[in-house]
Amino acid sequence: MQKLFSGVQPSGNLHIGNYLGAVKQWVALQEQSESILCVEDLHAITVPQDPEVLRKKTLEIAKIYLASGIDPAKSTLFVQSHVSAHSELAWILNTIARMGDLDKMTQYKDKSQKEGETTSIGLYDYPVLMAADILLYDTEVVPVGDDQLQHIELARTLARRFNERFGETFVVPEGRIQKEGARIMGLDDPTKKMSKSAPSEYNYISLTDDEETVLRKVKKAVTDSGTDITYSDDRPGLKNLINIYSLFGDKTPDEIVTMYEGQGYGAFKTGLASVISGFLTPFQERLAAISDDEVKAILEAGAVKARAQAEAKMKQVRERVGLL
Repeated sequence: MQKLFSGVQPSGNLHIGNYLGAVKQWVALQEQSESILCVEDLHAITVPQDPEVLRKKTLEIAKIYLASGIDPAKSTLFVQSHVSAHSELAWILNTIARMGDLDKMTQYKDKSQKEGETTSIGLYDYPVLMAADILLYDTEVVPVGDDQLQHIELARTLARRFNERFGETFVVPEGRIQKEGARIMGLDDPTKKMSKSAPSEYNYISLTDDEETVLRKVKKAVTDSGTDITYSDDRPGLKNLINIYSLFGDKTPDEIVTMYEGQGYGAFKTGLASVISGFLTPFQERLAAISDDEVKAILEAGAVKARAQAEAKMKQVRERVGLL
């Protein structure tokens, strides 16, 4: 079985784009991969976080994994900061990473424009920590959206660079672009990906939104000029909504266009909201049934498993580098 690693930061509101583009894929992949999944709390603190909110969100993200179908018997689920080897390996990889590697990272450029002079070194350097996350477990496959390919390429570069200098140590991972759901766009701006840190709640549908909220957000979603339901690159707003309908409703875009032929946006948006809520309602019931104590026990057991793998790799790394 191939080894797979992935994770989500416990910040903002996890939304349907996160589910369709990541978590849903992990649920399927855990049947055919050795899946290592973490809640990336160290990545989250590269920008200011309220400590109490961070702790709450960390548990919430883990519960979302479980409610979505992640099985602790099949996947190793843990909190990133509970395995100190992530930070240790990140520092060692920093000694072979180069400024030029990080200067070209587009996500840092985008985020630092907002933060200005208060931008942290952690935000600049977090792709190296991400590389450590991946390389620590001899990961072979990393399922990502196309906006994360730069980071996977850095992990590949650092693995090769370390291997060339110190001998074969790390597996060079492959990024796997997720086809379905890889780019769910913002409801208020179909030219940009749906974002859990978006300033407007009308950008996304949270996994915890109730039926009334879902309907309100879908009705306000940007469409395009015209009234016919068509699936075309020329109408990105409508195309994005049809993609969401297709993924939740298990229908092809062409089938959806046929269903709403001659009915206009009103009927289509009402149907879309119903399909989304049809998923969210039972999902939220499963989510509410998971207690804090239950998820903490699962995370601790996962951390024990992850530490064992991570320490075996770090023992090898320390020896190769020359640390006593």
